[in-house]
This record gives sequence, C-alpha cells and structure tokens, in this order.
Amino acid sequence: MSAVAFVGLGNMGGPMAANLVAAGHAVTGYDLVPEALERAAGAGVRVAGSAAEAVAGADVVVTMLPSGRHLLDAYRGAPGIEGPGEGGLLAAARPGTLFLDCSTVDVADARAANAAAVEAGHRAMDAPVSGGVAGAEGGTLTFMVGAEEADLATAGPLLEVMGGRVVHCGGPGGGQAAKICNNMVLGASMLAVSEAFVLGERLGLTHQALYDVMSTASGQCWSLTSYCPVPGPVPASPANHDYRPGFAAALMAKDLGLAASALGQTGVEALVGGRAAEVYRAFAESLDGVPRDFSAIVESVRERSRPPEVSAEPDTG
Repeated sequence: MSAVAFVGLGNMGGPMAANLVAAGHAVTGYDLVPEALERAAGAGVRVAGSAAEAVAGADVVVTMLPSGRHLLDAYRGAPGIEGPGEGGLLAAARPGTLFLDCSTVDVADARAANAAAVEAGHRAMDAPVSGGVAGAEGGTLTFMVGAEEADLATAGPLLEVMGGRVVHCGGPGGGQAAKICNNMVLGASMLAVSEAFVLGERLGLTHQALYDVMSTASGQCWSLTSYCPVPGPVPASPANHDYRPGFAAALMAKDLGLAASALGQTGVEALVGGRAAEVYRAFAESLDGVPRDFSAIVESVRERSRPPEVSAEPDTG
C-alpha cells in the first residue's frame, strides 16, 4: 500500500482521502480549515501540522485545491500556504514523489504545475474529477487524466479506489482540457433544460408531463434525467432537497470561466458556451456566498422572465 499525502480535505478531498484510508492506504492530510481536519481525523486520516509535514514521507501527493493560483502557490510555497520563507510542497517532498492534482484549474496552470514538479525532480499528473460530492463519497468519480503512461500506472490503484472510471486524456494538461469541455456542455445543457421547464410552465405543462416526453425523446440528457432542475421527476436531484449543493453554482461559474478563457486563447467561437459562462457568473454573484446547487439556475430563469403578455379585450363598442 502507498504512503499518501492529501492536501485539501474539503467537500471533495475529505471523502476521497477517507476512501483511501478504508482501502488500507496510509494517508496523512492537511487543510487550512480546522473543521476539515477534524472530519478527516474522524475518518482515519493522520492529520499533519502543515502541508510540508504531510508530504515529507509520501510516495504520492494528492492535491484538491480551489484554483490554479492555490495549486502553484502550494507547489512553490507562498504566504498562507506554507508561510513566508518556506519552499512549498515540491521542496518538502523526497525526490521522485508523484504529484497527483485533482483540482480543476486552467490548462496553462496545470502545465505550469507539472513543469515545476518535473524541474524539482518529481513526477506529476493532472486528474480532475466529475461526479460531485456524492461521487467522492461513494468512490464513483470519473477521473480525466493528463499523464505519462508510467505515472498513470503508478497512480492507477489509488484512482481505482476513489473513482469508478479513469480516462487517459493525453499528456500534461489533457485531463483539465477534457474537464472544462465536459463542464461547458453540462452548464449549457442545464441552462437549456431549465429554460425549457420555465417555458413549459408558461404553456400550461406540468413538470412531470414535460419530463416524461423529454426523457424519452431527443431532448434527453444528463441534466434532465439525473439532475432534473425542478422538484418531482427525479427524487435524488438537488431540486427535491432545497437545491443543497451537489455541485455548487459558484463552482460551475468557475469552471465555465475556465472554459471561456480557453475559448479566447484558442480562438474558438462558442456562442452557447460563452453565454452560459456569463449567465452562471451573474447567478453565482447574485447568491452572495449562499450555497446553492448549479441546477437552481432554473429559479434565476423564472426571476428574469418577464410576465406573459395579456391580450387586450376586443373593443365591441
């Protein structure tokens, strides 16, 4: 079994680390949030006093961090991550350590992190995930991997514990590229499904009737059949649980922002993906930090829709 360091023990990283412990791996973890450390300790993770301490004896270092800036700062060392004057995770790890990043970050940041790790004498790969908190807890995540074949073989036993599917998407940055393309489709499809339900409401359709048609017709998609944005048709969807986040709107806005950045960098004209990024950014900002699932965008569609036009009575005078 591997000695694993896990840096970032939040809603996703915490359950992932717990699954590694349950599978027999020795996991040492670190997070800046005390509550996250307490939960991890309760799941059998050995809690370190710093990120540098966590990675010092590890064979594999797994990171699950909020952004590319956090990732690069953690690797290289920066105030708030390791404290002034310290060299970060790359300096603290023993030579040849495999760095496995599961964060969702910009492709350029993923490649920069990979290059920094290799330059420091380590191995590195990006492996962002799909499946949300439920997938992290159940060990059913999909990993989209950017890595050399040999590094993927080393990480394979860990990925198989934390996920149900591993897809090799190419070299460094390939996993992040696949993740942002996938989530651009997810955000756009959820927006389209939400608009369809609001239109159906205005036209007198019940949610169930519209669901029964679309779920077996050409409108069928994951956003409808697994994550339906209105209460009723899919009991497990956040819509039936007051839109408590499985995948928070703020995270969708972040991912679509990464996609929009990549669109600009590559010169791809994506009217639907670009517009979805704008809509979700505005929606996330309107929540003002209140945690809501991204499927709650249906409520925003209702609020932004003008009242239906009322025809004037004919003049019979």
